[in-house]
Amino acid sequence: ASRTHAEVYPPSMGDIPPSPTIYVNNLNEKTKKDELKKSLQAIFSQFGKIIDIVAAKSYKLRGQAWVVFADVASATEAMRAMQGFPFYDKPMRITYAKTKSDATAKQEGSFDPKARDPETRAKRKAESQTAEKESQAAKAERDAAAGVPAKIRTDPSAPPNEILFVQGLPEATTAAMLSMLFQQFPGFKEVRMVEAKPGIAFVEFETDTQASVALSGLQGFKINPTHSMTLAFAAK
Repeated sequence: ASRTHAEVYPPSMGDIPPSPTIYVNNLNEKTKKDELKKSLQAIFSQFGKIIDIVAAKSYKLRGQAWVVFADVASATEAMRAMQGFPFYDKPMRITYAKTKSDATAKQEGSFDPKARDPETRAKRKAESQTAEKESQAAKAERDAAAGVPAKIRTDPSAPPNEILFVQGLPEATTAAMLSMLFQQFPGFKEVRMVEAKPGIAFVEFETDTQASVALSGLQGFKINPTHSMTLAFAAK
């Protein structure tokens, strides 16, 4: 469960039975689909293995998404812990999904391939991921050629100040994802990613005291099962 906010149990869900898929709504409709899915992956993967995230671009389906976990226990824990979580400035509303997801049906062997075209979806997803990785690699080469320093000066014994140095981030982390985590703390100003060196960022607060509170609250926060954030005061 998250260490950064109080656990709020979900409202009554009537006759919807427990499911490995959770339905998330009241999401910010202005958030782009790809960014939304990455952000959902970042905050929900701490509760268990995610096998799919579904979000649509159509106007009718904006503001909602489905997160498919490998088991019901993970979905239940995620729903209880993240109910009402401020996600892009709007509290999430979460229930179990009413219908079984494609991913779950595939695992159980009950998926009907005639109803969907999963091969096309998988192919497009793979192409998109490959293009994104190539784009990141090309940008890193451009930055290196332009003389952007690959190393960032840090000092573990740096005195408290208003800027935090964050490391241990997954490469896909965006400023929007980190802003979502840090904006829960008073005095938050901005997130600055270091594009030449993925996995690190700087987060600025109004005062060193406010930065200290955030450092304590998010130290060791698991963004996903393999990445835990490490926070320190930035060296000046």
